[in-house]
Amino acid sequence: MRNKRFKALAIAAMLLLAFSLSACGSGGEKAAENTNTPPPDNAAAPADPAAPAADEPVKLRIYAAYFDDDTKKPYDYAVAELKKEMPNVELVLDPAMQDDGQKLRTYAASGNMPDIFQADFKTMKAFAESKNIEMLDNAAPTAQFKSDLNPGNEPIMIAPDGHIYSYPFAGIEFQLLYYNKKLFAEAGVEAPIKTYDQWKDAIQKFKAKGIVPMAIFSKEKWIGNSFYKGLLTREEPQGYAALTGTELPDSFKLAAQQFNELKEAGLFDANATNTNYDQASSMFYTGKAAMFVNGQWEIYSSDKNLGADVDWMYWPAKDEATYAAAKFNMDGSGEPGGFSIAPTSKNKDTAIEVAAFLARKYAEYKYTQLGNPIVSVKIDKPIVAKPPAMMQRLIDETLPNIKNFAKLNENIKINTAIDDNTQNLIVKGFSDQDFTKNLNRVLADANK
Repeated sequence: MRNKRFKALAIAAMLLLAFSLSACGSGGEKAAENTNTPPPDNAAAPADPAAPAADEPVKLRIYAAYFDDDTKKPYDYAVAELKKEMPNVELVLDPAMQDDGQKLRTYAASGNMPDIFQADFKTMKAFAESKNIEMLDNAAPTAQFKSDLNPGNEPIMIAPDGHIYSYPFAGIEFQLLYYNKKLFAEAGVEAPIKTYDQWKDAIQKFKAKGIVPMAIFSKEKWIGNSFYKGLLTREEPQGYAALTGTELPDSFKLAAQQFNELKEAGLFDANATNTNYDQASSMFYTGKAAMFVNGQWEIYSSDKNLGADVDWMYWPAKDEATYAAAKFNMDGSGEPGGFSIAPTSKNKDTAIEVAAFLARKYAEYKYTQLGNPIVSVKIDKPIVAKPPAMMQRLIDETLPNIKNFAKLNENIKINTAIDDNTQNLIVKGFSDQDFTKNLNRVLADANK
């Protein structure tokens, strides 16, 4: 496996260096985008007769997330930049569903793949087996893109099998607990919550005030998975990479027990597994829910909607000593993800160039327009916006002190079982014993 153990201080320091010095000496984006420099005479290759001429109109269908500011604004920015750089290319947006990749899998099964699509690691691995994703190891933009990665970001581009299937735009991201300071004060709950006993006590105080303790969009399986992983990282900083045996380790059993106890105490809305992001975020933004779980990318939308009333906290632990020791073990992992290309694209070479360009421009938007240093590649343009207070807190307090990122497990059967069973943990009647039994069965088969 190509992933190396993260050196947290080095990663954080280099992220901050990239944030403050704007990629000095990298050659940066401009060098990477200059793909038209002719090769030496002795290396010249014949032109592809199937490739369109530079000024010939090309229409590409792209399947990409486009449902909130965090997804719409970087897309619109990247498309506007693409029109300047490649005016002959027209992107036809097919908005991605918030369905854990189900629609994309349907496209693959029916032979209706878009030219460009956003893919996570699970999708990449499945599509690599079914030949529905282009391998980009030797694609024209790849070498320069790799050289421009921010330090420590290699795992978000290079898959565990050593191959490249996408051009990433985000850096190593992680999940946080957001809370409404106004609702906490109204219910008499002290923030931040540091232990599970404090968390369960807070749940009762919120319920007594008619406040939903936490909004969660568990119609998507990944968020329940992330919630569980947040609990797990208090005891097992390596995350799912620790699942190497045929039985669930004690740290995983404890996290499932804590998850179940929080559910039984009433942490989640009764309709949580039928709630999508728009519904859950609306509950949080309108003051109906005291807490919300999402990635650090949520900072901007929460700040826009709640202003000074919102902040984030680290994941609670079994006691305050564990909380203090584990707070910088982050609930996030460096796994591949980004813009991928379908092998069936009629304009595959152009699609590859466009995918790499879009990834860079997404990163550029997040860095320059939002002041977000957690991006894939070095950016050689200045920041034009002051980061929100919550992001500035991450920059000053968290990034320099990260100890570990939870790591992925490469086995799709194990990942699927975790997705399914963490979603089930949110449902009344499904216990942590059920979780353990189901995972043990999968582990016994996957790791035999």
